[in-house]
Amino acid sequence: MEVSRVRALRGPNLWCRQTAIEAVVACSESERAIGDMDAFETRLRARFPDIDIPRPAGQAESNSLAYILACAALRLQTQAGCPVSFCRVAATPEKGVYRVVVEYVEEAVARLAFDLALSLCQATLADAGFDLADALFRLKDLYEDVRLGPSTGSIVQAAQRRGIPYRRLNENSLVQFGWGRHQRRIQAAETDASGAIAEAIAQDKSLTKALLASAGVSVPRGRTVRDAEDAWAAAQEIGGPVVVKPVDGNQGKGVAVNVQGREQVLAAYAVAREFSGGVIVEHYFPGHDYRLLVVGDHLVAAARRDPPQVVGDGRSTIQQLVEQINQDPLRGEGHGTALTRIRLDEIALNRMATQGYVPTSVPAPGVCVVLRNNANLSTGGSATDVTDHVHPDLAASAVMAARMVGLDVCGIDVVSKDVFQPLTPETGCIVEVNAAPGLRMHLSPSFGKGRDVGGAIINMLFGPEESGRIPVAAVTGTNGKTTTVRLIAHLCARPGVCVGMTNSDGVYVGSRRIDTGDCSGPQSARSVLLHPDVDVAVFETARGGILRAGLGFDRCDVAVVTNIGIGDHLGMNYITTVEELTAVKRVIVESVRPGGMAVLNAQDPHVATMAASCPGEVTFFARDSRHPVIETHRARGGRVAFVDQGDMVFAQGGMETRVQLAAVPLTHQGTIPFQVENALAATAAAWAMGVDWVQIQRGLATFVNDAGTVPGRFNVFDYRGATVIADYGHNPDAIQALVEAVQAMPAKRRTVVISGAGDRRDQDIRRQTEILGDAFDSVVLYQDQCQRGRADGEVLALLRDGLRTARRTSHMDEIHGELLAIDTALDALEAGDLCLVLIDQVELALAHIERRLRMPLPA
Repeated sequence: MEVSRVRALRGPNLWCRQTAIEAVVACSESERAIGDMDAFETRLRARFPDIDIPRPAGQAESNSLAYILACAALRLQTQAGCPVSFCRVAATPEKGVYRVVVEYVEEAVARLAFDLALSLCQATLADAGFDLADALFRLKDLYEDVRLGPSTGSIVQAAQRRGIPYRRLNENSLVQFGWGRHQRRIQAAETDASGAIAEAIAQDKSLTKALLASAGVSVPRGRTVRDAEDAWAAAQEIGGPVVVKPVDGNQGKGVAVNVQGREQVLAAYAVAREFSGGVIVEHYFPGHDYRLLVVGDHLVAAARRDPPQVVGDGRSTIQQLVEQINQDPLRGEGHGTALTRIRLDEIALNRMATQGYVPTSVPAPGVCVVLRNNANLSTGGSATDVTDHVHPDLAASAVMAARMVGLDVCGIDVVSKDVFQPLTPETGCIVEVNAAPGLRMHLSPSFGKGRDVGGAIINMLFGPEESGRIPVAAVTGTNGKTTTVRLIAHLCARPGVCVGMTNSDGVYVGSRRIDTGDCSGPQSARSVLLHPDVDVAVFETARGGILRAGLGFDRCDVAVVTNIGIGDHLGMNYITTVEELTAVKRVIVESVRPGGMAVLNAQDPHVATMAASCPGEVTFFARDSRHPVIETHRARGGRVAFVDQGDMVFAQGGMETRVQLAAVPLTHQGTIPFQVENALAATAAAWAMGVDWVQIQRGLATFVNDAGTVPGRFNVFDYRGATVIADYGHNPDAIQALVEAVQAMPAKRRTVVISGAGDRRDQDIRRQTEILGDAFDSVVLYQDQCQRGRADGEVLALLRDGLRTARRTSHMDEIHGELLAIDTALDALEAGDLCLVLIDQVELALAHIERRLRMPLPA
């Protein structure tokens, strides 16, 4: 079994709506159907007892090794803790070659699981060893390392429940919610509204105390100190036990509480100094340690934190008791789990010593041994939810503290006898205000009710009716995609509304192109959704991008499918039939949101059938007003778009809106059929997106199909009295549509300049000149700059072969070089002639034609 390619499908795709990896796997003849499946499965289960290998419904023969590989890769992920459930194996036209698809939540984990599953299958075949424990350890370790921690994860989960899209921006905790102008960002429990000044204040504990005191909030007496001796002097000034801590620390690092006597103060100062350039000494207030979480203007959770401790059983040592507690699956290292493992470090040893214990001591039954003075979860402490018991005045003090510092998400540390009464100098005080507070003590407290604090943060970022989304239109099909995308974007644009657009020419934000080249894939779409200025997005969504990486969005408001052509990349990426191609392009229709709209070509039967897969509504369009699909859909109350008596008509029930084709320059008075269809589709999409009809009609009238607006899409030039048309058509359906268009245009003699894309099937390349040979008097053949895997001259030979049965062509030139071929055709033109130039290098060829237009007439 050999694996030739592994891809990550990071959005809705041909197989599923989940993220997945897709691998191309080649199996030998014996691996295509395992002969003695029972014996093989016995050996497999000996190595991986928990594997699940369901037999697909209706399958009579034994499973292939590729299918077992998929099941193993999926099950290994679930054993590592990943919530995944989907896998699929599909045979390709190549014998013994399969596409293996496995869902993932973390791409790196899925890739490792796939590699380990491959090793497992190979070990089973060879009856060799496989270290399952090591494999699962590696997977779990990687999953813990790359997945979002509990704080960030809870916010993401809350966003998912509300249907708010999110994107992880780095390998840590930086996450974007929403799209375009509506986006918000967080880093752990810190939002994009958390200002740097507020964070700096929270880091400066001395300044924080001063601000809170000025607002009448109870804070402990104390001051910053210069050195160890000054720390002892401050402790004497305060009197009684003190707290020694770094001025700008976090997570309880370097904090010593209930410190008494010169020796302890000096030692505590030395520890605190390791974590900060400044140290503060404060009055120690006896009581419980509470964390109050403020989000916006509300207290949303509160927990009592208890320091790490063990309770003796009369048999076990303190070290053994700690090991027992650390066996709790909720405890782990760092912040990836609900609780943190207890460490017997120097601080714990010193705290035990004050109670007369060492790690090997055996406490009596029921005796509590405290292992630390501070109660931070990050040092092994535990939490008890007390949210429902917080006095309203105490909650108000917490909110006031957050406002004084300027934080929208804030962890308030309070030391108090309880939370049942207001905060006063006699009952307690606020000891710290924390930016980016940890949420896990509130999500999964050791005792009491967990709180949806992630939901509270999302509800602060987005109002009740806000989804963080911007309107998104996706356009796919064989021909007309780019023109339709550009026209939709033009119709949606207006003052105050910035449209982001991707197409085969580049990425655009408003009138500015921010990237060049073929940008019809998912990465370009994500770039637009990341841009903070974008109000509306319109995406050209090509077949190749869907197959390579899935969609760049989870759902869209409008999906437009222009047509499905028989010559559109068939034979590539194991897509060999029109039905399979239809399934690929149907992905955008399946991704329409409930209440959204699919705009489908009624005259194309493959496109029309996609209506059944749309979660939203459907608009059908066709030039023929009497088409059965149009008539039936309108009779059922659906939206339709068609042509009637020189008008484009947009109707639903008894309502009709008419737009004269003569007022739509793109269609050349309605004489270019494929441009009429593009205009119908784009207008129906704008209608579905809520653009008003006054704006739509204004946009249709001002959209000019020139080389600057839609380069390479039926751009018409006047060259010394001859008509020159430049177009990027490169498949038989596009060629046929172009022929129908130019036949409606008068000409004395017709010339075409053509090459062919080497990645098309032989019959598709040949078919292009078969069509052109019946419509043009002269043909100029040229070879593309890139042959796309073909041998030199191979494409030209196929194009020549297509002209053998030409009924009109009487002259043929064969030129090496696109620009030279254009020159050859233009030099032969006379007034009244027509020349169709099928360009390859769009910008270069158009610039060359423009230069020829500017050249003076020969003397």
